[in-house]
Amino acid sequence: MNFTLEEAIEVLEKTPHTLETFLVGLSEGWLESCEGEGTWNAVEVIDHLIDGEKTNWIPRLQMILEDGKSKPFPPFDRFAHLDQKSEQSLKEKFTQYKRLREQNIKKLKELVGPEEHLELTGIHPAFGVVKVRELISTWVVHDLTHMAQIVRVMAKRYQTDVGPWKEYLGILRK
Repeated sequence: MNFTLEEAIEVLEKTPHTLETFLVGLSEGWLESCEGEGTWNAVEVIDHLIDGEKTNWIPRLQMILEDGKSKPFPPFDRFAHLDQKSEQSLKEKFTQYKRLREQNIKKLKELVGPEEHLELTGIHPAFGVVKVRELISTWVVHDLTHMAQIVRVMAKRYQTDVGPWKEYLGILRK
């Protein structure tokens, strides 16, 4: 097992800043490119991450700590952000995302002691029994997954433009 709370927090703290540095200031062509119908562009991924900060990670953690296995988490609507179109600029979205993440990391540190809470369990509506450690690990890997998604989608925008070099660009062969 590789999980440590301190290392998980390292990634959770850096994700909003990393994505903001990478995305803010890019042209709409980069920000709005996607992999086709039913896929998300970079801005939609940020909206999804914001929604998760509001309704997923900490609420589920609190349910485990307060209710244990007495009742399952409510399902997380992974697509809710698509119905909540915002007029915020990307910069404003990142301000919100960073504020929410900072609040959630503060709550995480207040609620979870590395020794006494990581093995506590709750009930996921699809998976059944899950541990605090697994929830936090999933939060970290969820961040990394969406960072990889954004980079992959952006790379595919130039898929035909790279010509024969595609052979050497693994991100375009997936």
